[in-house]
Amino acid sequence: MYFRPKTLLEATQTLAGEHAQILSGGTDFFPALGERCVQGAVLDVSGISELKGITREENHLRIGGLTTWSEIVAAPLPRCLDALKLAAREVGGVQIQNRGTIAGNLCNASPAADGVPPLLALNAEVELSSTHGTRFLQLSEFITGNRKTLRRANEILSCVRVPLGLEHAASTFLKLGARRYLVISIAMVAVVLKADAAGHISDARAAVGSCSGKAQRLMELEHDLIGARARAGIGSIAQERHLSPLSPISDVRATADYRLSAALTLLARALDNCAGSC
Repeated sequence: MYFRPKTLLEATQTLAGEHAQILSGGTDFFPALGERCVQGAVLDVSGISELKGITREENHLRIGGLTTWSEIVAAPLPRCLDALKLAAREVGGVQIQNRGTIAGNLCNASPAADGVPPLLALNAEVELSSTHGTRFLQLSEFITGNRKTLRRANEILSCVRVPLGLEHAASTFLKLGARRYLVISIAMVAVVLKADAAGHISDARAAVGSCSGKAQRLMELEHDLIGARARAGIGSIAQERHLSPLSPISDVRATADYRLSAALTLLARALDNCAGSC
């Protein structure tokens, strides 16, 4: 069975009655099949216009679940989302960025999902819609592990909401892979820094991906950055002890030790880059 609803209500009603796989951009859906045929019902949500676009609301920025990475790159977003724009440019090639959606990236829940660290650093939350209404979860709670989320079978990730308290903060995203483009990351980091009028860090966020079953915030590092002067060299504050929340694996791309070393180097560079533009 193949369903292609035109409204979110129609989509949630279909999910309430059918155990269907959700298809949006298809950039993860079809490669995952390999040479197999699609099994079971498919709910194609790509035609639901209310799930597309970016709007500014009173206390947050609302990014529709079907918003593509190319649309994120082109959108006039607050400065704190520069890291998300940089991550958007790393999601495959331009063809993938034109089709891949933010909801698909989050629901796929790969440890190497480029969109997760920047959103995690901004305390983003997801909106999950069903016939029972909507519920909101912090992104840090929504993704529970490698390819695992708290999305229920009758729910659609309808939007991502980013709080606007840090819209003037500097942010950046850095990624290391075996080559420069079109690569699954060995390690990646997102950093957000806000400085006060005296030039000291008043708020700091740092998240690391590809070094655990899911991306992780480094709370101890964030705490140690508060009060530091926003200047070149601030990256030296990041130490090995700050990486204790991470649990990298060794695989064909890198060893666990190399991932930790790379993450620390990327953190130092990202912090210096942000401090220079605070």
